[in-house]
Amino acid sequence: MNAPETRTITLHPSGNPIGKPDTPYLLNTWYAAALSTEVPTEGMMQRTLLDTSVLLYRKADGTAVALHDRCPHRFVPLSMGRREGDDVVCRYHALRFDCTGTCTHNPHGNGHIPAAARVRSYPLLERHGLLWIWMGEMPADPSKLPDFGPLDDGPATGLAHTYMPMKAHYELIIDNVMDLSHVDHVHGEIITTRGQLSPLIPPVKEENDTVNVRWEWSQTPAMLIFANFLPDPAQGARHFLDVTWFAPATIRLMVGAVQDGTSPLDLAHTVGQYDVHTCTPASEGHTHYWFATRRNHVVDDAGFNAMKIQAMHGAFVNEDGPIIEAVQREMNTPDFFALNPVLISSDVAPVRVRRLLRRMIDAERRWA
Repeated sequence: MNAPETRTITLHPSGNPIGKPDTPYLLNTWYAAALSTEVPTEGMMQRTLLDTSVLLYRKADGTAVALHDRCPHRFVPLSMGRREGDDVVCRYHALRFDCTGTCTHNPHGNGHIPAAARVRSYPLLERHGLLWIWMGEMPADPSKLPDFGPLDDGPATGLAHTYMPMKAHYELIIDNVMDLSHVDHVHGEIITTRGQLSPLIPPVKEENDTVNVRWEWSQTPAMLIFANFLPDPAQGARHFLDVTWFAPATIRLMVGAVQDGTSPLDLAHTVGQYDVHTCTPASEGHTHYWFATRRNHVVDDAGFNAMKIQAMHGAFVNEDGPIIEAVQREMNTPDFFALNPVLISSDVAPVRVRRLLRRMIDAERRWA
C-alpha cells in the first residue's frame, strides 16, 4: 500500500494558511487589484483575488492599503467591520488592526495582544489608473511591473478605463486578445478589417518573458474607428496591430492607420490608440478584467471619450464575453491542452503565452 500523500501548507505567523495550497497561479508578480477610482476614500471594499479574499481601502492621506480580508481570531471578514481612522475593527470581537496588519487593540480580558494576532498585508503600487497587488512570498519588486507610461501622457479627456468581471478562466481572456484574427467574425462594422486580418500569419516573438505578435495590412476604407480622422475617410489606409503579453496576465495593444505610403507604422506616425488589457483570476472560473485606452486623436473631447469607452466596453461584454464564457462552460476544465484542441495558424501567439506562463509557474514552484 502506498503511503498517504502529504501536502505542505505555507502558514502566516497567525497560523492561518496563506492563499490556496498548491496554487495554480504565478505569485511573485504584480496583478491588477482595482481601478484607482474603485477604492473609496472612506469605507472599504472586498475583492477576491487568486482565491483569496482581499480588503482594500485608503488611509486618510489617500495611500491605498490591501489586507487579507480575514480576522485571524474567528476568521470573520474584516470587510464586515468598520474603519477607525486608518485602522480596521473586526465586527465580531472588536480586535483592531492597523494598515500593516498588526493588532493594535484587544478589548477582552487584560487587553493582551497575542503575537500571532496579525493579518497579512499585501504590497500595492498605484500606477496608470490602477492598483497593482503583489501576493507572493518573495519581496515585492516594483521593477517587475511593466511601464505603461503612454497611458499617463496626455489630457484626461483622451484616456478611459473600464472594468468587466467575466465568468471564465483568465487564460481564455488572454487567448482572445493575443489572437485578434477573430475581429472580422465576432465584432461589428466599426472594427472590421474587411477580411484582411484572418489570412495573415503574423510574426511572433518571444523574449524576456514576453510574447509579441504583430499584423500589418491595408484595407479600403480604413477601419471605421479611424477613418473619419484620416484625410480621406473613403479611401484605403495602411494599418498595424502590435500586441505584447507581459506575465502573468497583462497585454499592451497598439493599433493605428495612416494613408500615406511611407510613414512608419507606429503610434507616432498614425491615427491610433494605446490600450492595456489586464486580468486577475478571482477563482478558476471567474476573472476580473480591466481595460485602459488612450488615443492620439480627439483628445480634448470629453463627450467623445465617454462615448468611445462605452462602445468598447459594450463590445467586450456583449461580443467577446458571451463567447469566452461559453468556451469556459463547454471546456469545464482549466487544462486547455488536455482537450486536444485543433490548432490553426492564428493560435501561435496564444499557445506561446500559455506555454511560457506554465514554465514560469513551474519554475516558481520549484524554488518555493
